[in-house]
Amino acid sequence: MVILINNVRVPAQVEGVLTAIGVEEGDLVEAGQTLAVIDDQKAQLTLLLTMAQEKEAELNALNTINRRDAEQSEELAREEAVAYADLARQGATPTWEARAKALEANRAKLRIELAELNERIAQAQYMAKKSERELAELEVARRKITAPFGGFVELRVAQLGEWVQPGSPIVQLVQMDRLRAQGAVSAVDPDSLVTPGMPAVVEFNLGGGRTERINGVVGFVGNDVDISNRRRVWVEFENKRVGDDWLIKPGMVPVIRIDNSRIPEPNVGQAAAAGNANR
Repeated sequence: MVILINNVRVPAQVEGVLTAIGVEEGDLVEAGQTLAVIDDQKAQLTLLLTMAQEKEAELNALNTINRRDAEQSEELAREEAVAYADLARQGATPTWEARAKALEANRAKLRIELAELNERIAQAQYMAKKSERELAELEVARRKITAPFGGFVELRVAQLGEWVQPGSPIVQLVQMDRLRAQGAVSAVDPDSLVTPGMPAVVEFNLGGGRTERINGVVGFVGNDVDISNRRRVWVEFENKRVGDDWLIKPGMVPVIRIDNSRIPEPNVGQAAAAGNANR
């Protein structure tokens, strides 16, 4: 039987009122396409606020005026301290005044360190505001419900204007461009050896004497053996578009022909695991 690979009821991620639904039952959608929107006015305003705060923090992080002013003041204070020290040695000024100028020079050096510390703090605050802006963007994005994969809108669950909770289903989306044909193979017949990766052909009887053969690959062989000594197996294949519809539908019963004359080469990890098991 043909089964779906992806059959999902796309949920809401936050609570709120559905302000827009962009799809109807029967629509084909692309991955990432907007399906519905939950009221995002507050989230948008919060985003604008955090963007302004981030800009302010960025300007503070780029501001070097205080540090440059402190460096110039320290240079002048150091020159004054040297001059007063010379005057004190000549007896032209009191010793305590020269010591005061030396102390001012040391304080000016500390103001440089303080300005550098404030610059680092401003940079850290800018990073925090940037993260807050990213969180605000995420909150806006979470109110936009998008398709996780390209598919067919099988059912629209929610209604416009409805209050939804996190996890409330909005639409049921099924993937139709790629399907699986599931069947069973013998678990005891040596001629029925099947492994993943083997080429296969999925054959459909479309009625009116028409048949369709689609190439595929064995994607899975189960380990469980049922009461009839069979193992579950499925083959993935690409579906075909016919206008706005699909040629193959879930539930159709095909014939699966697996070419087990070509056993796929194991990959490096499988080969290493087999070697360790043999040892």
